[in-house]
Amino acid sequence: MRDLGNDLRWLAINSATIRPWPLRRQIEACARAGITAVAPWRDGLAELGVERARELLQAHAMTVTCLCRGGMFTASDAAGRRTAIDDNRRAVDEAAAIGARCLVLVAGGLPPGSKDVAGARAQIHDGIATLLPHARAAAMPLAIEPLHPMTAADRCLVTTLHQALDLCDALGEGTGVAVDVYHVWWDPALPSAIARARGRILTYHICDWLVPTTDLLLDRGMMGDGVIDLRGIRAMVEAAGYAGHCDVEIFSANNWWKRDPDEVLQVAIERYRSVV
Repeated sequence: MRDLGNDLRWLAINSATIRPWPLRRQIEACARAGITAVAPWRDGLAELGVERARELLQAHAMTVTCLCRGGMFTASDAAGRRTAIDDNRRAVDEAAAIGARCLVLVAGGLPPGSKDVAGARAQIHDGIATLLPHARAAAMPLAIEPLHPMTAADRCLVTTLHQALDLCDALGEGTGVAVDVYHVWWDPALPSAIARARGRILTYHICDWLVPTTDLLLDRGMMGDGVIDLRGIRAMVEAAGYAGHCDVEIFSANNWWKRDPDEVLQVAIERYRSVV
């Protein structure tokens, strides 16, 4: 496992972590703090503008670890599925324009009113397959992100890393996985899944799972404040060949989003050094 020490080269900040600030201020704050990698979200990118964002990222020599997010392929009808594909093609173009290393895909849950899990999963496969030619032409890898099973109904029916890898096996070139510790830490098959993911881990996201948690979406913890074995998972990920960034992604409506983002960045740096 790499000795990260005081080397901030492998620390990235996801826009979700300092969400109260617009993307421009996020980029500038990370640069002031000595952080050289970020992961924007599309809403912030749209607000700033793709061209302006690219200029700022280049001016501060920022690595863009990923763009969050595409996906949401499931819909109640063919028109809805076509709309999703069109939006994902735009997401691929945005990711390419800002030099992102991959586009993260959150696949989608059950369409409204549906109980057809198998049908929704087929839509996910077909949606990514339809998007892939555009992504390949843009040289933009698609990072399929498994989410915790609590999100299956409304956000993501890809709930384990093995399931995400099954999609990669079926779809082929241009696909890989996003490993987010918040969503996979609980999985008893995680060691075998990470080993199977060798060469296909495109981005690695960190935070912590609080006990008790007050909100399944918006109560992520800062690294070291919860129960996730962060060093154990990083050791597995790196043993599988991953040598990229540790991307801090914290959704925290009642804690970290209420703090000064500069403070949040300093705590993230300290925890990266001490517990990641």
